[in-house]
Amino acid sequence: MQTAGGTTLSEDTQPDTAMAGKPERDDDTPERASRRRPGLMLACYLIAAAAIGLDQLTKALILDGVEPGEPVRVLGGLAYLSLTFNSGAAFSMFTDYTWVLAIVATCVVVFLVYLARRIVYPAWAIALGLVLGGAAGNLVDRYLRAPSHPGDPLDGNFAQGHVVDFISVFEPRGEVFAIFNLADSALVCGVILIVLLELTGRGFSPQSRRPKGEPEPER
Repeated sequence: MQTAGGTTLSEDTQPDTAMAGKPERDDDTPERASRRRPGLMLACYLIAAAAIGLDQLTKALILDGVEPGEPVRVLGGLAYLSLTFNSGAAFSMFTDYTWVLAIVATCVVVFLVYLARRIVYPAWAIALGLVLGGAAGNLVDRYLRAPSHPGDPLDGNFAQGHVVDFISVFEPRGEVFAIFNLADSALVCGVILIVLLELTGRGFSPQSRRPKGEPEPER
């Protein structure tokens, strides 16, 4: 069809009309989000490494300066340094299955290392870095602390090291809340952040953030 001036009204010469209805590309598209992966993966690993390093440093200082059964009052009584050795999981559960916990924790750490390669949002780099660092921090204890002897995996104690816990809030000896360490803190904070991200619609992948019914952008 032609107007009097000779201009056509076909779709071929109406780019605005041709593009109508197509979703605009934004930073949530898989193509653009994937460009962030190397940097965010590195950030995740660095956060995890920092959590592991700080956890192991504080454990070494506590082992050197605090005796088991002799809590040290800090922060005006808000917390106590109560050195304990935990063979179980959080809150001293499954104390008779230390090696099983070590295997489970190893699988979790390997999975998180792989998952970090797919991070496309900064908040998820923080969350997964904290969880990875917390899980790996305690896993170091499982493999390297007594009664484990990593040089002889056949001695019956392999991967049965006891985790060093030392933070007791409000009262000594875990009288108010279970004694924990910095790895536990990192792990809990990371899990809480993950839950908040999911509840607020900030999913792990761009696809999970797309409103229901919205078509995927064309590549």
